Amino acid sequence: MIIGIIIGVLILAVAALFLLTPAPKIVTGVAAKRACSCHFLAGRSAEYIAANENNYSLIKYAKIKYNKEQKTATATFLGLGKLTAAYREGLGCAIVTEDYPLKKVQQLSFSIPTPNPTPDIFAASNFSDKPVFNQEKMKRAVDKAFEGKKRSRAVVIVKDGQIIGEKYSEGLDEKSLLLGWSMTKSITSAMAGVMVQKGMIDINQPVNIPEWKNDERAKITWNNLLQMCSGLKWGENYFWVSDVTKMLAMRGDMYQHAIQSKAKYAPEEKFLYSSGTTNIVAGLQRRQFADIQQYWAFPYRELFHKIGMDSAIMEPDASGTFVGSSYSYATARDWAKFGLLYLNDGMWEGERILPEGWAAYTAIPAPNSEGIYGSMFWLNAGGQYPDAPREAYGAQGFQGQYVYIIPSKNLVVVRLGTGIGDLDFNEFLTEIVAAS
Repeated sequence: MIIGIIIGVLILAVAALFLLTPAPKIVTGVAAKRACSCHFLAGRSAEYIAANENNYSLIKYAKIKYNKEQKTATATFLGLGKLTAAYREGLGCAIVTEDYPLKKVQQLSFSIPTPNPTPDIFAASNFSDKPVFNQEKMKRAVDKAFEGKKRSRAVVIVKDGQIIGEKYSEGLDEKSLLLGWSMTKSITSAMAGVMVQKGMIDINQPVNIPEWKNDERAKITWNNLLQMCSGLKWGENYFWVSDVTKMLAMRGDMYQHAIQSKAKYAPEEKFLYSSGTTNIVAGLQRRQFADIQQYWAFPYRELFHKIGMDSAIMEPDASGTFVGSSYSYATARDWAKFGLLYLNDGMWEGERILPEGWAAYTAIPAPNSEGIYGSMFWLNAGGQYPDAPREAYGAQGFQGQYVYIIPSKNLVVVRLGTGIGDLDFNEFLTEIVAAS
């Protein structure tokens, strides 16, 4: 009896603590944003979104109402924390906040530049020789990624520039837009590389943020930010109230939120993975342009459309700055093209997109990262995947989004999912390598 009362009191205390924190709004903010993007940007039905996109953690308990006329998705959680995300033409969705009400959010619009007509690099007619690989082993490895509760939704394997393995979960195909989550960080890093190639920035120079000029943060360089070694204090916990969840679910200007972070360590003293750091880089990139339309056009004209990654879309926050940490969509095949750009040292069809050696720089272990991280790319140098080649590196995102590059095998491995589930990525990657 007494034990039952104690347990009941503890449950009530935990519930009260939860409801008195920003947690309900974090749940509704994440749920509304993803529902909005999946519905109005990626074209998925409300039923599919409920069953596949928002079916995890507490997010699955959020109630979503879509307004097709306003192009909004509004979420509530246990009747609390009501938040709305709104679609903007050419820009995707953003959270509506007090600082950025619906009318202000939807004032922003953008016409994505029309891609130049380019041949499909994955068309069979573009190749004279077939890559050598074990077809039976490859098929078995790809099929295995979809078995049981592995929660894979797309796998694309590219060797010698050709697709040698490809599969999708029910309801999806090679034209489906899929969220990259933190693989967007790698795109933000690539944008920095393009800016270096064009002489727009010097990554070894301090970033010169006015709010930092009178304290120790004045020494932070672009390189420190790209390597997640800025020394800034940050909490990256996706399953509770933290700096990252408050930023993504509740803030209209994520750059301004992130630059409020105080210095906790000297630059390069400690590696600390931080979505806030990436959104600082995104805000700094915006500062390189006098006109916001030019800023929005930059990744399309200078990166995506150069490599035929024509499905790709990056979403800005309510203020108009790209959410460089988290929000980009592309087809699985186009994610593979992003990996190919790095496999080819930043060259594409004879044109240099990234500086010579940028791919190698990307794969240099960040100070004190124990070989797991480079320049907004994850590395296997520290043996994160013990049975896979140590040279492997790539983009990774929440819920098991991967684009891995393995230079010695001339291989790009793409896996996109709705979670990790029972997937053993070390085993998956190792079996792909063995088959190739």
